[in-house]
Amino acid sequence: MSQIYARITGTGSALPERVVSNAELEKIVDTSDEWIRTRTGIQQRHIAADGETTGDLATMAAQRALEAAGVKASELDLIVLGTTTPDLIFPSTACLVQHRLGANGCAAFDLNAACSGFVYALGVADKFIRSGQSKKVLVIGAETLTRMVDWTERESCVLFGDGAGAVVLEASAEPGIYATCLHADGGFKHLLYNPVGVSVGFKDEPNHGVRIQMAGREVFKVAVKTLDALVDETLQAAGMEASQIDWLIPHQANLRIIEATVKRLHMPMEQVVVTVDQHANTSSGSVPLALDFAVRSGKVQRGQTLLLEAFGGGFTWASALLRY
Repeated sequence: MSQIYARITGTGSALPERVVSNAELEKIVDTSDEWIRTRTGIQQRHIAADGETTGDLATMAAQRALEAAGVKASELDLIVLGTTTPDLIFPSTACLVQHRLGANGCAAFDLNAACSGFVYALGVADKFIRSGQSKKVLVIGAETLTRMVDWTERESCVLFGDGAGAVVLEASAEPGIYATCLHADGGFKHLLYNPVGVSVGFKDEPNHGVRIQMAGREVFKVAVKTLDALVDETLQAAGMEASQIDWLIPHQANLRIIEATVKRLHMPMEQVVVTVDQHANTSSGSVPLALDFAVRSGKVQRGQTLLLEAFGGGFTWASALLRY
């Protein structure tokens, strides 16, 4: 019996219309364009309009991915949506998106692995296809992270943006996803978290306590070290060498972290997809957004080998090595 692979047959993305430049942020918080660019590589970010939700962006990205794949929503067996900013506590945003797409009846659920959400979701979807349980799966990463940004906190408010990306995975005899590696360590919770929850209680004050808590320097150190080891693990799992990678598509959180990972791979920056300058950190939306940008701009071509990787709150970290 020949091996079944999960292969990406279509990509899509969606960004809010409103673009906020570093210059605009200079007017509302004590920061500067130079400070932001030097430390993060970010030039601008997209911010969701009032009433615009994670589900709205996810639906648009999904529709574009389905169209690119030539797949009808009614053909889907599963929808997995990576997000840490769902529309509602329940039902899941995946269920809301499913209904809007007209895919009613298939399995649908959200997955929260913070910034690693999309790559985690890709790993889960890959297993469903490899096991033979699903033939066509929609995988989405979508966020409206600016809803929980403290716009007076200059070190963190400049980092985040909103957006969504999606891919359609289909069962194929041709190589697709070679390997996925998923990890987490809850011992680092104190370095990156949001203190609000259901069972720990909500806060009464408007937007107080809903803000992202982050120890930036410590997160940076752990991220670089962890992603370094993750690259080796992923290549080993796939039985491949770093030289076989055509494109690195990393989580778009900080240009410095990306550059450190690239250095470890001995890869030129010309082989790295970078969108952090235009999108900022869109959490689980960042990897699929970058992938769709690379595909639609003609950078990524069929048959090329891609390494996707992400790191997020939890801590979580994840990777996928695949043939596009």
